Parts: sequence; C-alpha cells; structure tokens
Amino acid sequence: MKPKLYLETTLASYLTARPTRDLIMSARQEITSLWWAQRLADFECVISQIVLDEAARGDAIAAKRRLAVLASFPLLEINREVAELAEQLIQAAALPANAVDDAGHIAVCAVHGVRFLLTWNFRHLANAEKTGSHP
Repeated sequence: MKPKLYLETTLASYLTARPTRDLIMSARQEITSLWWAQRLADFECVISQIVLDEAARGDAIAAKRRLAVLASFPLLEINREVAELAEQLIQAAALPANAVDDAGHIAVCAVHGVRFLLTWNFRHLANAEKTGSHP
C-alpha cells in the first residue's frame, strides 16, 4: 500500500508556472517537475477543496493550468472535525489568523491520517520554527 500524501497548492503552482529568471523559483519549478515525473506514482496523492479553491485564485489562465493538473486527485472531506481543528490551530496561535487555508491543510491531513504534506509554503507549513524541528 502506498503512503498517503497531500499535495498542497504550491506544488501545482510551481509545476504549471511560466519559466522565470528568479533562481530560487526556477530551482523549485525544476525540483517540482522532477518530483512529479519520478515520485508522484510512489504515493497515494490526495487534495482537498481548499487546494482547489486556492488554485482557482489569481490569473485565470494560470488558474486553469493549476486546476487541470489537480483534477484527477481524490478530494478529502472537509468535515466538522477538520473545521474545528483548523479553528483550534488559529485560536492556539499555532498559525496566524490570516492563515486559515494553511490551518485547513494541516487539519485535513491530521483528521484523515495523511502521512505526508508536500508543500513549498515555508511561511506556515514547512517552517522549522513552527514545527518544533529546529535545535
């Protein structure tokens, strides 16, 4: 059985973004493309409506590309337990009040037993200061 992996919105964003001259963004685009081609099949990849809602924002053409790559992944339910956990994360200041979607990603993963959350979001999701992983 493949491990379950939640694809957060930033993966679709980097995968479908136009090429850039920004070295860091370009490297993330390349890493994302390689991961998509080489590792995606190693996981049971899932998303939530939060991912689709975020992917639909912004430039309409870019949003269409993001939504197209996300269309085949199963959606995990955003139920009352997910909503309550997301709210608890905000109330406990684990995430700032303006990071409701990020709290939702974490809550979806926790409630549905998702083993991995794949993201390029270093502000709230992949942040050692927030996860307690720093020395």
